[in-house]
Amino acid sequence: MNVEQLNKLLLIYPAVTDTPLPLPFADKGVRAGFPSPAQDFLEYALDFNKDMIKNPDTTFYARVVGNSMIDEGINQGDLLLIDRSIEVTEGVLAVCAVDGDFTLKRIHKEGKRLFLMPANKSFNPIEIKADQQFEVWGVVEYIIKKP
Repeated sequence: MNVEQLNKLLLIYPAVTDTPLPLPFADKGVRAGFPSPAQDFLEYALDFNKDMIKNPDTTFYARVVGNSMIDEGINQGDLLLIDRSIEVTEGVLAVCAVDGDFTLKRIHKEGKRLFLMPANKSFNPIEIKADQQFEVWGVVEYIIKKP
């Protein structure tokens, strides 16, 4: 399945990494308790294009639609950074295609059985059967939260 077909089912965006994106970085941290004096200057910079994207040709962004993963803190509107080159292993969070429909779930194996696990009690695990079309489209590397 190509990106154009996928984009009809998910909000998918390619990772554009040819432009540097250095952002100031508070390397001393930001306290979540009692306030501390602010840093007088920001010594370091982060570049999300360089620091977060290991494989630009196989990396995409997608916006979460739905609430099947809310118990993991993944909410509608969150942004996912998905890498299609990452090996699929037990427990990874992945975007999967099941019979042409896409879903965000954790991969779980029990012997020869494969399940896609939600993180919301209102949803049941999806067991992948031999007669279904199934593909792990990509593994989630990062989740960018919307406050």
